[in-house]
Amino acid sequence: MVLPIVRYPDPVLRAKCRAVTEVTPEIRQFSADMIETMKAANGVGLAAPQVARDIQLAVIDVSHNPQCITYLRINGQPADMVAHMPVIFLNPQLELGKDKDVDEEGCLSFPRLRGDIRRSEDVKVTFQTLEGETQTWETDGLLARAFQHEIDHLNGILFIDRLSAAAKVGLKRKLGRLMQEWTEDEGE
Repeated sequence: MVLPIVRYPDPVLRAKCRAVTEVTPEIRQFSADMIETMKAANGVGLAAPQVARDIQLAVIDVSHNPQCITYLRINGQPADMVAHMPVIFLNPQLELGKDKDVDEEGCLSFPRLRGDIRRSEDVKVTFQTLEGETQTWETDGLLARAFQHEIDHLNGILFIDRLSAAAKVGLKRKLGRLMQEWTEDEGE
């Protein structure tokens, strides 16, 4: 089922999400609904707060672009990224690489808004799967950026918080105009 996506400034987007302590049938269905919602919105990632749940669960699928990474290691072993998409991850722990890169990002909770965000080029993410297994993924490129973006959501951090000070000033007026458009969109 496609779930409604929460838009900024809904308070759930600022929530520090609770750990998932038990994978129930409801959590499994919710995960499937999140993947369906992400795909219907043409997104590459979706975090639970974006669909009004303050739990540490997110999904990513970057398989549309197999060249978006140069490597993926799962539990220390080289892995085929496309074969492991979409990824559903719970209670993630993130380690950031030293090298940074600036690239444009958007967010499903901010329709029609994009900005240049500085993030680590490489990440190491340890998380639980729906099967209760702990996995560690090391990667770069779009997948690394998506992990950082979605894990930020689970900690109440939004991509606009990561904009440069100058970009925030420039975006403030645009954000106000877009929020008015979103209100009008909901009225249709």
